[in-house]
Amino acid sequence: MPDVPRVYHPRDRDIPARSEHAPDHLDGLNPEQRAGATAMGSPLLIVAGAGTGKTRTLVHRVAYLIESGTRPERILLLTFTRRAAQEMLSRVERLVGAQGRHVQGGTFHGTAHRLLRTFGPAAGLASDFSIMDQADAEDLMQVGRAHSGVAAKNKRFPKKETLHYLYSRHVNTEKSLHHLLHEEYPNFVEYEEEIAKIWADYTGRKSDRNLVDYDDLLLFWTLLLEQAPDLAARISGLWDHVLVDEYQDTNALQSRILRGLAGAHGRITVVGDDAQSIYAFRGATIRNILDFPGQFPGTRVVTLEQNYRSTAPILECTNTLISRARERYTKELRTAREGGEKPWLVAARDEAQQTRFVADRILELHEEGIPLREMAVLFRAGYMSADLEIELARRKIPFDKWGGLRFLEAAHVKDVLAFLRILENPRDEVSWYRILMLMPGIGEQTARAAIGSMADMAWTSGAFGRFAPPPRARNAHASLVQLLELLRVGAAPDDSQVSRDIARVRQMYDSLLREKYDRPEPRLADLDQLQVIAAGYPSRQAFLSAIALEPPSGTQDLASGADEEDDVLVLSTAHSAKGREWDVVFLIWAVDGYFPMARALGDADEEEEERRLMYVATTRARNHLFVTYPLQAYNTRRGADYTLDQLSRFLDRGVRDTMERVALGENDVPAAELAPPPTTVDLRALLRGRFGA
Repeated sequence: MPDVPRVYHPRDRDIPARSEHAPDHLDGLNPEQRAGATAMGSPLLIVAGAGTGKTRTLVHRVAYLIESGTRPERILLLTFTRRAAQEMLSRVERLVGAQGRHVQGGTFHGTAHRLLRTFGPAAGLASDFSIMDQADAEDLMQVGRAHSGVAAKNKRFPKKETLHYLYSRHVNTEKSLHHLLHEEYPNFVEYEEEIAKIWADYTGRKSDRNLVDYDDLLLFWTLLLEQAPDLAARISGLWDHVLVDEYQDTNALQSRILRGLAGAHGRITVVGDDAQSIYAFRGATIRNILDFPGQFPGTRVVTLEQNYRSTAPILECTNTLISRARERYTKELRTAREGGEKPWLVAARDEAQQTRFVADRILELHEEGIPLREMAVLFRAGYMSADLEIELARRKIPFDKWGGLRFLEAAHVKDVLAFLRILENPRDEVSWYRILMLMPGIGEQTARAAIGSMADMAWTSGAFGRFAPPPRARNAHASLVQLLELLRVGAAPDDSQVSRDIARVRQMYDSLLREKYDRPEPRLADLDQLQVIAAGYPSRQAFLSAIALEPPSGTQDLASGADEEDDVLVLSTAHSAKGREWDVVFLIWAVDGYFPMARALGDADEEEEERRLMYVATTRARNHLFVTYPLQAYNTRRGADYTLDQLSRFLDRGVRDTMERVALGENDVPAAELAPPPTTVDLRALLRGRFGA
């Protein structure tokens, strides 16, 4: 008898339903939160200021709907991250018992993906489609760009990244190409017709190869609801109540989706804060939340104004900051937290002094008992922390930076994933090209010829094996054919199939990686972690879809056993900090041209979004807020218009009156002590002599 391992099935969690005699969970809500949780019979807009318990209100609303007789599987909760949905549904489960786990929840893109797998075939979309990430979409756009021949004639023709950016903006904002070019790229206006042709080529290639990009997921869902009445009725009939978190971050397509899902019955709840609308660069529009009552007649508006996060002085400062916004829902956040010091407004001579102050103050607060993980340094853009990172490393202060190169955007990770993608979708031209360009002896011409040959053979599974490569590529071709056959005829799918597939790919790929990189060890470690992550998925399709829809920013995001208690300081862009909070927040570079960014100056809408972004950053603080600005800067990132720095225009006199002005003392080494000693050696000459120069 073969040695077959015994399968252990975990016990079902026994979470009892709430007893009739249990305390009413609504007792823990303030009157505003209770009104939001229990409102019935009409569209509902909950305007939730920063730190007012909007997640708590939304969770209790889901629980209230279930206790009022709505079947949990008939409730759809849409969020912007899978983690947020899981957290909310877990809290619902604790409130109402095991039935809470049947609530349908997820991201817009994740929900669209599930619906398209089910309903897409009835609307001409094969269910085995592959999802491209942004980099893959840009590569496919480049194929059309090269095929058009326009770029070769003029060096100023937009690059693939710009072409894809414009395409995505067009889909998500519903602005015409003509409008976008005049608004954002006037230097490319003359190429409008050529760009439109490349977009058409891009769309055709996606269709021929059964590929979809992120934008297609929402666009196809929208079209199902608007162009296929029978399917629309089935989809909208799946849920009796639709609830949406962070509604201020939705785009035009998502608004159309919600009107298609709930426009007829009006049982829709959206929660958001117009003052935290900061994602216009992704296509989000503040108009969705401002115009919601007009789009859903009879809307009831509930405003949450009781802040549970910040001290009164911090709240006074942030209220004053956002009160300058041109258009908003009027709300004045209040707090029951007494005491606390005013936010500091710290003027530094230059970036070096700003950096020293931040590092010094972090160490002082840490010695006073505040953990590093309860402190964050925020900035408008990632490059603004470069000097600080060097100083923190010098002082041995551990930190974690949010917002850098995503794990899945690393070339070696994308290489391995490309092998899995062509197994799921043999027509994935982008992945084929990536793999072929890795192989010794195969250049661009041979890769294009191989792809053309496979297309002529209708992308059948053995098409690549029947391609006749040139002599220099025969060994690589034979090795790749052998690997693909091994992957295709592998064992039946089980819980370790994907991990085994990656292991087989690595039998070939690891040697290629070692040849390509001087320091392969960190990249090999990434692939080890990718293999561990993959072991948790039942199939290649499930794995590839999950990582495309919710890509981790690093291996630690998906690794099991990650230690969340590590005491490390957080460095973060203001965008990445949204939804988080800390005891201590430093906001650095509060200078015109940095915050607001230079490119936003002169555009009223962009400047307003920058104001909202600063509001988001400052409202992350519970107890201590430090805003710093250097008076001088020595870089050219903002352009030649800036020499001496000017305090951010958002910190006007009224805002400054709510803050404590702080001047930094001079602890620098006197200039005389820094005078260079007399020359005793010629280092350049020594170096030339060593290397025989």
